[in-house]
Amino acid sequence: MKNEKEILKWLNHELTSEEIDDLKQSENSKTLEKIAHYASQLETPKVDIQAALDAFYARNQSKKKSKVRTLDLKPLYKIAAIFVVMLTTAYFLYFNATTSFETQIAQTKTVLLPDNSEVILNATSKLSFNERKWADKRELRLDGEAYFKVQKGKTFSVNSNSGIVKVLGTQFNIKERKNYFEVHCYEGLVSVTFDNKTIKLPPGKTFRVINGMIENLEDYNAKNPSWIEKESSFNSIPLDQVIAELERQYNIKIKTEGINTSKLFTGSFTNTNKEIALQAVTIPLQLSFRIQKETVILYNYGVK
Repeated sequence: MKNEKEILKWLNHELTSEEIDDLKQSENSKTLEKIAHYASQLETPKVDIQAALDAFYARNQSKKKSKVRTLDLKPLYKIAAIFVVMLTTAYFLYFNATTSFETQIAQTKTVLLPDNSEVILNATSKLSFNERKWADKRELRLDGEAYFKVQKGKTFSVNSNSGIVKVLGTQFNIKERKNYFEVHCYEGLVSVTFDNKTIKLPPGKTFRVINGMIENLEDYNAKNPSWIEKESSFNSIPLDQVIAELERQYNIKIKTEGINTSKLFTGSFTNTNKEIALQAVTIPLQLSFRIQKETVILYNYGVK
């Protein structure tokens, strides 16, 4: 057989005609022809280079990815929700145990406190306190007017928008309305704090502030506030405050025509008869009134 170089040149069709004739005369010519025939039937596999690269990168990336377990948080959310509800319930039961009492127009209410102290609320008033903390701290919040009969014991405090009243055991009345703050002491000793100043009130003394101004008042001899007996009394009180009290006691709306509502009124009116009450206020001030459904019009006497 010819050497390998000649065979390769023959398979690649690189031999000259003389070399081909010489090769055919050799004893291995038939074997070479068979090799050439079968070699021509073979095809080189076609490879898609881009597809192969993509497949290679995909396999490599999948090996690098770590397995991640998905955590089901729904049970944890349920537990957290139950915990929040329990905390909220505990707060309202143990820390926010506020007890409140409220009166409407023309209504009074008697309240017995945990230490057997007694409070009588006048119309449109509200009283609140923390019952669970009462044994350690006798403290209340008042919006409106109330008469207190306090049992002896720890300091008894009443907070309002206008001031703070503190006692150990006594009887007193607090009236806190718009532009009006008044404290009467009927028994014992009352401490009143207003505008960062503290005043001591013995029985028969009154502390009053109208429109931010402190007034000097004479002593009185009453044993309890008149409204306890269904009568509202006033001593040199501006007419607009008297009108507001009429509205609270009778569920009426009062309008004025040409009247100076800053003029002072001394007197009283009943809380049980609207006609008589209006007369008790208008006659001393030389005023008249007319009623139009639920509205009362006050005007100067002689003016129609």
